[in-house]
Amino acid sequence: MTAAPATQVPAPAAAGPGAPSPADPSAENTARSLKATAATLREFSPWSMFLSADIVVKSVMVGLAFASLMTWTIFIAKMIELSIAQGKMRSVLKKIAPSRSLSEAQLALGDKNSVLSSLLNAAMREARLSAGISSDSGIKERAASSFAEIVRAEARRIRIGMSFLATIGATAPFVGLFGTVWGIMNSFIGISKAQTTNLAVVAPGIAEALLATAIGLVAAIPAVIIYNHFARVTKSYLELVNRAAGAAARLLSRDLDRTHGGALSRAAE
Repeated sequence: MTAAPATQVPAPAAAGPGAPSPADPSAENTARSLKATAATLREFSPWSMFLSADIVVKSVMVGLAFASLMTWTIFIAKMIELSIAQGKMRSVLKKIAPSRSLSEAQLALGDKNSVLSSLLNAAMREARLSAGISSDSGIKERAASSFAEIVRAEARRIRIGMSFLATIGATAPFVGLFGTVWGIMNSFIGISKAQTTNLAVVAPGIAEALLATAIGLVAAIPAVIIYNHFARVTKSYLELVNRAAGAAARLLSRDLDRTHGGALSRAAE
């Protein structure tokens, strides 16, 4: 028997330069994972978490953001106000330093409207109303009472806005905590409805809830720091105001001594 001739199997044709190469499974998995990571990052950004939050949590976040904005607004306004007030007070104190009487001090100040001008006006008014009274101690006591009222009014004016900072620093963390508790409660309600304990179901709600606490801390911490800073600056400014009150009291005392000294010398003649 003769053997059948062997059939030759044609060799596969070489792939041309334009032919598509088979897909690499590992490259596809890597690309898929990168896309999933990018989607997750977009989903858990602060803005997207705010948009997907509950209406109560949204209200808490908006309120805390507004409180933070007001805190920085007060910071800028009070910094400018206190800097100008301290500069003016130091300037007027230097101007009246060489003055020997209330009238000289008023001439040195001119028409400037300042706390020291109010103190000098109060001293001169008391001296005018007490004309003919020989008791210097009574005049000085009444003038000191007027000075104390002016100093207290200035202290109230310069502390405007600081109570708001104290309120924000004390309450913002608890307001943020309320938003966190509300968001976590909604997350557990979502777990019960979905009937699953998968972390992917719980994580978005918890992240939104924790964002409320973070915003509360962002609002509270600067408010406390700014309040403490302004408490120190305000204290130094009020010390200058008290120095001005002391200067006005000394000028009044000199005027009274001159008046009574002249009266005594005329009586001796």
